[in-house]
Amino acid sequence: MIDPAQLTDPAVRAFVTAVNAGDQHAFAAALTPDATMSDDGSDRDIADWTEREIFSSGGHMAVASEADAGRALVVDYRNDTWGEMRTAWRFDVTPDGRVSRFETGQA
Repeated sequence: MIDPAQLTDPAVRAFVTAVNAGDQHAFAAALTPDATMSDDGSDRDIADWTEREIFSSGGHMAVASEADAGRALVVDYRNDTWGEMRTAWRFDVTPDGRVSRFETGQA
């Protein structure tokens, strides 16, 4: 596993660190105000999805690998609702270093 502090892209590093800390304020700061996301190819409401899948269910990302300059991850993701699953994550990052879109799904 890759320690989140060692992730290549600073925006992705902030995203993963915030998820693993359960820190909603740091998570929001890692995103652009108009950030979007998809889960298994379907666009989702980011506030609803992150509350349900990350923050109220103890979501945690154990990064197995990274590619595309750190903007593509394979993660063993776990939460209290679904248990653990291997997932793929892709991130679009703005020039100012925040995540504008993330996509996740089964790996």
